[in-house]
Amino acid sequence: MKKRIAIVTGASGGIGREFTKLMLQEDLDEIWTIARNKEKLLELKKDFGEKIVTISKDLTKIAELYSIEEMLKEEEIVVAYLVNNAGVAKMGSYKEFALKEIEDTVSINCSVMPMLCNLCIPYMKSGSRIINISSASSFQPLPYINLYAATKAFERSYSRSLNVELRGSGITSIAVCPSWVDTELLTKEINGEKVKFPGIVSADKVAIKALKDAKRGKDMSVCTLYVKWIHLLAKIFPQRIVIDTWTRKIKKYV
Repeated sequence: MKKRIAIVTGASGGIGREFTKLMLQEDLDEIWTIARNKEKLLELKKDFGEKIVTISKDLTKIAELYSIEEMLKEEEIVVAYLVNNAGVAKMGSYKEFALKEIEDTVSINCSVMPMLCNLCIPYMKSGSRIINISSASSFQPLPYINLYAATKAFERSYSRSLNVELRGSGITSIAVCPSWVDTELLTKEINGEKVKFPGIVSADKVAIKALKDAKRGKDMSVCTLYVKWIHLLAKIFPQRIVIDTWTRKIKKYV
């Protein structure tokens, strides 16, 4: 019998950790957790048990992606879940980004996700789910998180298009679009105090809702009424108005 696994990237904290916890409730033999931080992955295994397989990789390096492919080839495996959660986020003007930061952000937020999808889909079967973590920032251009928002728009577009291409296979792809999530990526302080961003949501709520929506075959998941509201506004109002309104509000944080 083939081994059923889940693969979770960016698994060491935040949404990735919550998805790893949820995967323990699924009918799986192993949960492959991928992140750069080896120590945090070992903590994950200590917390969640023997089903956890820790894989310390820098997915921006193509050789390390190929090593994942080799692991898949070594055994009789069905990938029941692929959770693409690895990501980079930084707030600020374009002037604050070094060239290497731009390269790494585009690589991990854009290139890695479709490459992992292409690696894993041949090992999936009907009922397998691809869960790609995008963002509510994908709904419109957003100055001062412009690079992040643009990469998340790519993720949302790719995920939903892939879902159409997978029709008939029983495999689905979903884009998860939360607002501000209370994770390590969101650590902004002003005068020594952590900023309270509007519509902030916990990582566990995002993961729980996303998994439910994935099982229902949806191609997009939003967690709160706040996100549904801003998605609606982004569709109704001209983008120039949305962008200008955003810019006025965000400038106090950058």
